[in-house]
Amino acid sequence: MKFQTILVTAICSAAMSAACAQPVWQDFSITGLHGDDYKVGPEKRDVITLEYAAGLTWGDAFFFIDHSRYNQTDEKDNYFELAPRLSLSYVTGQKLSYGPIRDVYLASTWESGSDFDNYVYGIGFGLTIPYFKYADINLYRANNETTKDDWMTTVTYGVPLTVAGQDFLFDGFADWSSKESDHAAELNWTSQWKWNAGKLISPNTRLYLGIEYSYWINKFGIRNVDEKNVSALVKYHF
Repeated sequence: MKFQTILVTAICSAAMSAACAQPVWQDFSITGLHGDDYKVGPEKRDVITLEYAAGLTWGDAFFFIDHSRYNQTDEKDNYFELAPRLSLSYVTGQKLSYGPIRDVYLASTWESGSDFDNYVYGIGFGLTIPYFKYADINLYRANNETTKDDWMTTVTYGVPLTVAGQDFLFDGFADWSSKESDHAAELNWTSQWKWNAGKLISPNTRLYLGIEYSYWINKFGIRNVDEKNVSALVKYHF
């Protein structure tokens, strides 16, 4: 087994064992999406996404699973990612912060679909930026099962807004991966624009309505396959 696979497995194992520990904070949500302009496969899809994020004494962890149903064929599939990060401030006992950098992490992700498992490892940075609820950047090397290994960068962010007493949230991620001999470089910028309609029910209810926009250049590394898909969104945080 390669060193990077051992590293990712060790961090993922730590994340799973930490599920029994009391998190510093945690968030669980379910999202329903409907889009009509997906690329690679059926254009029309319904997607249910379960997400869990947690801050832990030793770092943080994020997990999601997408359950997709294809309207034209009645087919369905699942895809998930588990992304734990180990805080180097926690490991060293020293606060590793400078300027906008809040902390430095050993970062990893396990990506799994119906016919592949990719293991991604690298270094991550937690950022403190004015007006942002959160911002992170991870720099990775990907150990891919079905394509050549490549380099990746992932940026995640969330920006809350209040307009006329109503709460909005603009959040999402951008994934970039490098060109290799068997695939093109790709960029996937997926963002959500949503309004917290739950505030009309009670101050602490988070029920979001909005849209998700996926702008994906060279989807899955396939040259000139570009996705520009808008999906209707409903998201509830427990």
